Amino acid sequence: MVGAPITPEPSALPPRESHMLSEKEIFSTVEMLKNENLDVRTVTLGVSLFDIAGSDPGRFRDRLRRRLVEMAGGLAAVCDDVGDKYGIPVVNKRIAVSPIALVGASFSAKELVETARTLDQAAEEVGVDFIGGFSALVEKGFARGDLSLLEAVPEALAVTSRVCSSFNVASTVAGINMDAVYLLAKTVKAAAAATADRDGLGCAKLGVFANIPQDVPFMAGAYLGVGEGNAVINVGVSGPGVVKKALERALAAAPSLSLGELSEIIKRTACEVPRAGELIGREVAGRLNVPFGVVDLSLAPTPNVGDSVGEIFQALGLTRIGEPGSTAALALLNDAVKKGGAFASSFVGGFSGAFIPVSEDKSIAEAARLGILTLPKLEAMTAVCSVGLDMVAIPGDVTAETIAAIIADEMAIGVINRKTTAARLIPVPGKQAGDRVHFGGLLGEATIMPVPGSGGSSRFIRMGGRIPAPVQSLTN
Repeated sequence: MVGAPITPEPSALPPRESHMLSEKEIFSTVEMLKNENLDVRTVTLGVSLFDIAGSDPGRFRDRLRRRLVEMAGGLAAVCDDVGDKYGIPVVNKRIAVSPIALVGASFSAKELVETARTLDQAAEEVGVDFIGGFSALVEKGFARGDLSLLEAVPEALAVTSRVCSSFNVASTVAGINMDAVYLLAKTVKAAAAATADRDGLGCAKLGVFANIPQDVPFMAGAYLGVGEGNAVINVGVSGPGVVKKALERALAAAPSLSLGELSEIIKRTACEVPRAGELIGREVAGRLNVPFGVVDLSLAPTPNVGDSVGEIFQALGLTRIGEPGSTAALALLNDAVKKGGAFASSFVGGFSGAFIPVSEDKSIAEAARLGILTLPKLEAMTAVCSVGLDMVAIPGDVTAETIAAIIADEMAIGVINRKTTAARLIPVPGKQAGDRVHFGGLLGEATIMPVPGSGGSSRFIRMGGRIPAPVQSLTN
């Protein structure tokens, strides 16, 4: 079990808020569980590594394994027990650690690959699905550890199955580090090549971010921020099927409902979902004797029918996601989810909105296969959703410069709009637009999307440097 964190004396704490569900909420939750694919998508344990950092890589790896086994050894069993108690499944149990580029700043790339192996082995030993934090924060420049980590990533993701990596290359207050964008694009290409036998699967565990939060429970972005404590439990809920069913019921009863009225229904539905997630998260945190952090409200789809964000668009009157009107519909959905979730809990964090990961959502993947959802349209939609270009399979021969340009466009959307955006692009080796690729499990399958204008961005990308922070950053 986890050692007790440093907390204020009980007398200094405010009265504990009740997080029990009402009778009405219990019946509603049972319906969501039975027919609408409600689950807790992830319970993620954040673990700080700063106090075990050192210059001896072998000793650090030994201490790393002991720390993870000590603190996360009971996580999977506790999650299963709490899930069984309330009848709410916890689909994934995960760990997020302090950025390895910081705690392993003095290590070489080869030593960091061995660190990734240790993370992977410890994650397997304690029974978690993924471990995040093979990460670096490079929005303003590179330290030695950042460059070593970049060099290590392709091999590290190829030789491990649970390790996830993320890089923050931009922020509203720093601008966009275009040198980092270009290096990350080359790293994406190298990670794809290193896992060519698995259709570039390594890239599915690598995210490039602007304005990355410190408390994300979802992969591949999860890491424990430098402002976080010794340990924390963060929870990610899922509920696209719940929202879809609520809309369908409302429209069956009153077909003439307006978009404003449907937004209200989404908001009220989104208010119910995080209560269940927070209930689970707080009990898990209590049993592990660590603080509860946040609940991430994000509608996270799966490849299963009935558990799709894309199907919500159909409930809102669009033939498929990607049709004209999709960006407006997504703005409505994302806003209503945030409003409902913020009312449900005072401890909301992470991404908290609607995900549109192409391969992980059956309806979105089908729209891409039909050519209705294109890469430019998908990019436009990311301006109003959570995160960004997520799980997008592209042709394997797309150049690093073109990938860098796509990433830069996505980062610009986040920087200017003061929101989190990301790119998780998968250039599938040996495959072209229109080919199919199967990643398996929650990662799903997809048709490789064409990249319009590929090859025309090289001169721009090679200029490098840093795109300055926008005037929106001047808030002090």
